[in-house]
Amino acid sequence: MISAYTGTQVRTAEEPFLLEDGVGAVLMQRAAYGLANAVVREVRARGGRLYGASVTVLAGKGNNGGDGLFAAAMLARRGMRTTAVLTAGEAHPDGLAAFQAAGGRVLRLTPENVAVAAAAAAGAGVVIDAVLGTGAQGGLRGPAAALIDALTGAPGHSHSGLVVACDIPSGVDADTGVAHAPVLGADITVTFGAAKAGLLADPGADFAGRVQVIPIGIEAALAEPALRRFEAEDLSALLPHPARRSHKYSRGVLGVVAGSQQYPGAAVLACRGALASGVGMVRYLGPPDVADLVRRSCPEVVCGSGSAADTHVQAWLLGPGLDEQAHEQLARVRDAAATGLPVVADAGALPALPLALAPQFVLTPHAGELAALLARYGAEPGRPEVEDATLAAVRRAGELTGATVLLKGATTLVAAPSGTVFSQAEATPWLATAGSGDVLAGVLGSLLAQLAGNSGAFAAYGIPAADRWAAIAALAASVHGRAGSRASRGGPVTASDVAKSVREVMTKV
Repeated sequence: MISAYTGTQVRTAEEPFLLEDGVGAVLMQRAAYGLANAVVREVRARGGRLYGASVTVLAGKGNNGGDGLFAAAMLARRGMRTTAVLTAGEAHPDGLAAFQAAGGRVLRLTPENVAVAAAAAAGAGVVIDAVLGTGAQGGLRGPAAALIDALTGAPGHSHSGLVVACDIPSGVDADTGVAHAPVLGADITVTFGAAKAGLLADPGADFAGRVQVIPIGIEAALAEPALRRFEAEDLSALLPHPARRSHKYSRGVLGVVAGSQQYPGAAVLACRGALASGVGMVRYLGPPDVADLVRRSCPEVVCGSGSAADTHVQAWLLGPGLDEQAHEQLARVRDAAATGLPVVADAGALPALPLALAPQFVLTPHAGELAALLARYGAEPGRPEVEDATLAAVRRAGELTGATVLLKGATTLVAAPSGTVFSQAEATPWLATAGSGDVLAGVLGSLLAQLAGNSGAFAAYGIPAADRWAAIAALAASVHGRAGSRASRGGPVTASDVAKSVREVMTKV
């Protein structure tokens, strides 16, 4: 599992070390060594050669710039042609001295030579962004902003080589993931001590590329992580596996209230997602014509048109394919929500839920639906504001609703009411297709039915019982994203394709 921390947490962990004589310099050398080696590995992985290759480091005046300059000095000693653009006109003294001693060329940025600096960076095989670090407030300004503007779009100046961010792309907030334009997108972000929360939440993740963590010796001093991400080995350990004497009821029974006259296929896709992810039984409640479609598509599903109160299940999936005209289905949503069982509430169910919810309610909005949900509780960011600050928005939603909130997106974030957040990003962009969210809802409902009582497995990961609902939702997001990528194979994919691939992910992670 990846544990990510805010920049504030990392700086707090560093403080005791920096009070010791010479330790700050040691930490900087460790960071620079890791950064330089990451550049070497990436250049070689791309089939490039080191000797004679060109590197331009964009160096700010603080410690982040010092890390970049020391790393560039190490690269110069390996035969690379290095240029440092000092974006503030001055630089970390020791880092600059080491860089010049290694034969590096220095260009001090001014308003008058932005074009010259942009041309130098654009022509380099590698650009290291070491302008702003985790303690920066806001984004780039003045000539530095003009330089990045040129590199990200001006004809003749845009950079097509390798971009490596030092600790964090300049302009991305390490705590929140908010991106203050202009930001130079990185192919790889080499971050020190621990992953930063802002690198694993949108829009910061848009600019981070692949994240590599370099240990520097402060890791044991870090507090509780601000954000977690499950990896493949975690799925292997946490996903349900039936025991020898398991039966369909012990493996979980999921109730599904989904589908309407306008969107009958949503019920089918939700049921397919649930079946593929291992639940023992699916009971569907809905209109007879939708039930007939579900029965023909998924003969394993037990279909009915009764009430939620009379249906015996371990968890509920509510909402896929419901609209305002589906009055009977919305009544079932309200009845199911009143049972106190774990609930996945997707799209159409959200307006029918009571205001006071509990952590076992997992809401699954996209950004627009989250904006509407927040407005229901008196907070009114629009969709653009949610998309510009996803981590803050999903945390706020968890706090206001009392529920677990899964915000769908390129990076899926899951927030517990306690403030615990998970981040998963295994999906392909091709997964942005009609019906994909219905399959995700089915997978999530299935896992809730199977794992609701298994708090011990999550406790072994340091996840409290009250936060296990968020952990289960993150597992579902990971399975869904991996299934989408597996089904896509780099090309278009349908929701039905994704549902078929869920079973492969469940058995092969």
